[in-house]
Amino acid sequence: MSVTERILLGPGPSNPYPEATLGLAAPLLGHLDPEFLALLERTCDRLRSLWGTENPLTLPLSGTGSLGMETAFANTVRDGDVVVVAVNGLFGERMCEVAGRYGAHVIRVDHEWGRPVDVERVLAAHPSPAIVAAVHAETSTGVVSDIGALGRALRERSDDTLLLVDCVTSLGGMPMELDAWRVDIAYSGTQKCLGVAPGLAPFTFSERAWERRVQSPPVWYVDLGLLGAYVRGGPGGRAYHHTAPTAMVASLDAALGRIEEEGPEAVAARHEEAGARLREGLTEMGLELFAEEGHRLSQLTSVRVPEDVDSGKVRERLLREFGLEIGAGVGPYAASIWRIGLMGHNARPDRAELVLAALRRVLER
Repeated sequence: MSVTERILLGPGPSNPYPEATLGLAAPLLGHLDPEFLALLERTCDRLRSLWGTENPLTLPLSGTGSLGMETAFANTVRDGDVVVVAVNGLFGERMCEVAGRYGAHVIRVDHEWGRPVDVERVLAAHPSPAIVAAVHAETSTGVVSDIGALGRALRERSDDTLLLVDCVTSLGGMPMELDAWRVDIAYSGTQKCLGVAPGLAPFTFSERAWERRVQSPPVWYVDLGLLGAYVRGGPGGRAYHHTAPTAMVASLDAALGRIEEEGPEAVAARHEEAGARLREGLTEMGLELFAEEGHRLSQLTSVRVPEDVDSGKVRERLLREFGLEIGAGVGPYAASIWRIGLMGHNARPDRAELVLAALRRVLER
């Protein structure tokens, strides 16, 4: 079998931590094996710690980050509920789509792509929505928004609104304090800053959200009542729901252990250092950064493609000549920006220098 190795410096997936790869290769356990259940509990505890939450219902869902989004809305939206969505990129757009499919009356608060969420505009959209949804780190543009400011403002105004947040590109790459930020529901993905292969969606659901959840959501697979009975158990023990991907959970647990050992603060600082070096180098090359200054992600940098350059050809040559992947833009910016990720195991200065050198070589030609 031919195996091709790539340096994955796009918007995800990223190259996994070595510990995650070893965890994936460990002897397989059954999903009800006591040893696996102990590992699952430790994984959930580690997710709580990294996320800065005490939510009892915190677990890795068996699916990618998109399943996290689906689960969030399926368990909270009732027909006719007002859902305000801050849209400043592709994944805000998707939130509108998913919420609408569950019967929500969606109110979009559109922002220019590459700009952070405007808290005052979101608050002004509706006086008492059932849910406000926003993206913490917008993968499509490389911009970060102040979720803490949004959550605190919402809670000061009313105790009736749930805050739902996409943390796919932020978890594992920057400091997070969901409880302090008053976030009720959040989801992520394993393939970015957590440094694990794609396949799991870390998910957390507050007690406030649990009290208001949809008792029988229209999609059986994402019913948190059923999933909670498996993950948390009950008087009669754990109830079978589905065959959990035990090898993936073991891989996630190993990566979380790696992050825990290094220290979340040190991991965040490593992402910041690598991102700063990348931005500095791109600017030195005469390239223009896309996301608004002061709100740029360290783990994912968006940069404008020069007017006389074919974006696709540059990415193709980087892949063919250097085995190095960077990402194109999406939506209206599909051909006009590149997205370069330094996430998880790749959040290192040497990776920044590598992509800068390769990009410089290709552009010079």
